[in-house]
Amino acid sequence: MSAPAPRLGVNIDHVATLRNARGGGAPDPLRAAQMAIEAGADGITAHLREDRRHIRDDDMARLKAHIAKPLNFEMAATGEMLDIALQTRPHAACLVPERREERTTEGGLDVIGGHDHLKPFTAELSRAGIVVALFIEPEGDAIEAARSIGAPAVELHTGAWCNAVAGGHHAQAEAEFARLKAAAAMGVAVGIECHAGHGLDYETARQIAALPQIVELNIGHFLIAEAIFVGLEAAIHKMHAAMAAGRAGALVL
Repeated sequence: MSAPAPRLGVNIDHVATLRNARGGGAPDPLRAAQMAIEAGADGITAHLREDRRHIRDDDMARLKAHIAKPLNFEMAATGEMLDIALQTRPHAACLVPERREERTTEGGLDVIGGHDHLKPFTAELSRAGIVVALFIEPEGDAIEAARSIGAPAVELHTGAWCNAVAGGHHAQAEAEFARLKAAAAMGVAVGIECHAGHGLDYETARQIAALPQIVELNIGHFLIAEAIFVGLEAAIHKMHAAMAAGRAGALVL
């Protein structure tokens, strides 16, 4: 009997991107979050970037106050973001790398070189009752560094794998999936909860959900893009179905 399908965290950043392109209040990220929850999302993810290019401080406060599912606060490991997280008190915080010139997050945290910087952030967030995840590359040394830092969870960066799949680079895709599989197994072996995200669509979500160690997927851009054509509810329902199909076909490893 297969384990339950992974939880689905819906990232609503790009609803805010669309709002900010025109100014004003529409479309409202909070409304999107509430609709996503009504459609079956297990949680809401939002990234408050240092340059506030999409989600804004008020969005985070409203999300925390008005959604009925866990809020996952994606944040850079900076003093400003730590203060906001401690004030907001989300269910979870995922520490991510951030460069102002990037369009989207480009790779995992340097948890080896940044070990001593990340450890006090992890400790302080944890003391506040916030579940900390580190967004990392699917590599054994990164898993070990996350364990040493004290993070109870990691989010494995699926971007390289998704890009290889989308580009039709089959050998590279197989190699990247093998990395994800090995990292997830190692994470669980050392007591770390494993999530995954970045670049996932219906097909790649189905495939990654087949790994029984993966307990949460965080998906944003694809779902918001799909919602333009089919609506957010339909996109989330189809994503849940893909994840459930993947998990149902999983082999016990």
